[in-house]
Amino acid sequence: MERKRRWPTVKEATRGVVLPLLVTWSAPLWALNASINGVSSEVEANIDAYLQNIDEDQYTDVRLEGEIRKRAREAMRVFGYYEPDITVEVDSSPITLRIEPGSQVKIDVLSVNIVGEASDDPPFQEALDAFPLKEGDTLRHAPWDRLRNQFSGLALERGYFDWGFTDRRMEIRPYLESARLYMDFDSGPRYQFGNTSISGSHIEPDRLRKMRTFEAGEPYLAESVALYNQRLAETGWFSSVSVRPRLETAQELTLAPPTGSPWWDEATASQPQRPRLSSAAFASALSLSQRDNTNLPIDVNVEPADRHQFEVGVGFATDVGPRMRFGWKQPWINRFGHSLNHDLYISAPDQRFTGTYNIPLDNPLRDSYRLQYGVRNLDDGDTQSLEGTVEIARRWEFENRWVQTLYFRTTYEDFTQGGVSDEVLLFYPGIQWSRARTRPQRFPLWGDRQQLSIEYSDTLWGSDAQFTRVTGDTEWIRTIGDDNRFSARLSIGAIETDNFDKLPPSLRFFAGGDRSVRGYSYESLSPRNEEGRLRGGQQMLTSTLEYQRRVSGDWWGATFVDSGDAFDNWGPEELKTGAGVGVRWISPVGPIRLDVAHPFDDEDDWRLHFSIGPEF
Repeated sequence: MERKRRWPTVKEATRGVVLPLLVTWSAPLWALNASINGVSSEVEANIDAYLQNIDEDQYTDVRLEGEIRKRAREAMRVFGYYEPDITVEVDSSPITLRIEPGSQVKIDVLSVNIVGEASDDPPFQEALDAFPLKEGDTLRHAPWDRLRNQFSGLALERGYFDWGFTDRRMEIRPYLESARLYMDFDSGPRYQFGNTSISGSHIEPDRLRKMRTFEAGEPYLAESVALYNQRLAETGWFSSVSVRPRLETAQELTLAPPTGSPWWDEATASQPQRPRLSSAAFASALSLSQRDNTNLPIDVNVEPADRHQFEVGVGFATDVGPRMRFGWKQPWINRFGHSLNHDLYISAPDQRFTGTYNIPLDNPLRDSYRLQYGVRNLDDGDTQSLEGTVEIARRWEFENRWVQTLYFRTTYEDFTQGGVSDEVLLFYPGIQWSRARTRPQRFPLWGDRQQLSIEYSDTLWGSDAQFTRVTGDTEWIRTIGDDNRFSARLSIGAIETDNFDKLPPSLRFFAGGDRSVRGYSYESLSPRNEEGRLRGGQQMLTSTLEYQRRVSGDWWGATFVDSGDAFDNWGPEELKTGAGVGVRWISPVGPIRLDVAHPFDDEDDWRLHFSIGPEF
């Protein structure tokens, strides 16, 4: 009997004709509405998944019933049910499945063997030890398939390119409720890294080879190839980077690893696509595909990055108002990978032009010399300053991601602070240790940042002032669950000097503002002179504690307490404290923060703080 079809209404027919002319049409995803009875929740969920994408209007009742019964049986087999009794009622709404699952198949024989060099490779044995099934257990297909995929994935990841399954069988005897599982995996020899060939590079090839994460003769590891690829990309010298093993035809005919192995896609993306052999067919040809030479050459292909790159940015913050930034970046200027960057920053109170010439060493991502120079004009309330700076620095980055920078700085500053004017020329060395860790990058849910700097100047070498200056910052972000985010920050600073008036404003301490003590205007907290003007402090201490709660999607609410001040002697009688509430929006251009803060020492005052950009 033919299944009755429902003729469309005029509205439905119009929608079906007109909409395809207005928008790009995509085929609907059919979902069969069915009621499933008699099985456990996980089996029911799998049957439901197998019944998706059935368009019942394309079947007669008899064919629809047969298709549903076939798919339901397939869905139940992976849980060991091979002889279920399934009744399908297609005339009911929803369609009803009544299932008597019957007995599950048990494993009578389980034989898994690893031969070849992988038999002594720990990851293979760990995968075998973690296999959850044993003789006498109920058969489940998923662990068996997962073990097969683990072996093939590990083989390709760890350089066993002649791998194959010499035996892989699942013998099922439903009438005996019996299953026999056999898997014999032959890894063949493990390949080693061979010579590295570099093409397309405008940078000295030896510089690129020194960045390798492997040496010729070491056992092949796909992770090392991917890491080398990442290192080259992070230099900024190249617009594209490709680091891949030079695979032979016989090796490329093997099965690719299961989905979810991005390192393989990266490693073989440039290789021509060829038909894949089944593992059984490959096993029969295994002896022919093996070769005596197991050295695997690595091919590096790169393309130069644009020599001149420009950036323009605009923003707004209550501290400085509208602001603009122009960047000119030269990621490489010669064959040794030297780079040159220039940056122009403009806001109403602050204008800066800076440049950095970078000379990378053997490991360009970690070791370098830097020449930095810049000019700054600042006119903000009681502070007017024209400053020129030149700095030579040596930078090291360690394995634990701490960065050490040793520098010597020359600063000339013509300034007026609190009505007192002076000109100073300073020569002083310094050392800084810093580390920043975040994840994810755009709006960290976990992260921390530390920085400690020590600087010293002395009149013995011609500097106009003698001082020791120490600054330290630490900031932490942690998240509990998906919706509760905590942030804490502490900043300290101290200057030891016999003549504080000779220190320019760039070295004195001020507090207050969006990134300091909210509720107070930008750098409005510091000791004042007899005329009530800001003069800057010899010490500084600020702290922040903030709690954020996700409201919806990329929107967060925040509450916070800030406390701190700049002062001349440790242990001020009373730190300035502000508290308030805010909103955070993770926009495409970065986090946007809007805060309303109240200073505790003024009952009637409220201040609005707005800023765009990352916290670290």
